[in-house]
Amino acid sequence: MEKIQVDGVHLEVQRLSPPTGESRAPIVFLHEGLGSVAMWRDWPAQVCAATGRGGIVYSRRGYGESDAVPDVRGQGRLRPDYMHREAVEVLPRLLEQLHIERPVLLGHSDGGSIALLHAAQFPVAACVVMAPHVIVEDVSIRSIEEARRAFEAGGLRERLARYHADVDGAFWQWNDIWLDPAFRGFDIRPQCHRTTAPVLAIQGEDDPYGTLRQIDEIAPTLGAFERRALPQCGHSPQRDRPEETRRLVAEFLAALS
Repeated sequence: MEKIQVDGVHLEVQRLSPPTGESRAPIVFLHEGLGSVAMWRDWPAQVCAATGRGGIVYSRRGYGESDAVPDVRGQGRLRPDYMHREAVEVLPRLLEQLHIERPVLLGHSDGGSIALLHAAQFPVAACVVMAPHVIVEDVSIRSIEEARRAFEAGGLRERLARYHADVDGAFWQWNDIWLDPAFRGFDIRPQCHRTTAPVLAIQGEDDPYGTLRQIDEIAPTLGAFERRALPQCGHSPQRDRPEETRRLVAEFLAALS
């Protein structure tokens, strides 16, 4: 593990070497709203092994071991465009620091939205999104309200503390903005429809944070688009259906080679 400085902020980064020494585009893993490098566990390494590619896993500011956000519920509070800013400001500068051009982006939840926003403006080899958010639905808000109750009184804080140096900052920066009425207008479908890179969209049929509209309404992109809805799967395909999800990613990327 290492720290890479982007605009004065130190971000936690894990590099995964390609298993065969090949030089195909690496996979950049973009975590969920409460995720981090550690929360991915060993799934990115499994994906890299299955695809023959190297990988980059990083924690966004305020998550994992990356620098905390000061006054996260005050002056440091996230704005409704926080995913746009990550996609078009932070991620390009991180990729530049890592000397990566045209990566494969693999994002989960918020990370999927960030991947789609980046791919709409910058060249990427492909984009894989798992349970992304392209619009805000009522079901999303209900689940995020439930997450707040679980954090305050249900043991979620203790579970998340294993993955974040500043667990309160990590939780509240995500929860506060999602429950802010100003965020209800979040809608990235126009950007998705401008994407020219191949896109694979995966979502669980039992996802409590969004309906299948979230992957249906990515299309029509300008590039190739594949949609996979997984039965008996919730919001995290990489945890609920890890082998099947890994296989879908490997098959999708193999077809691009």
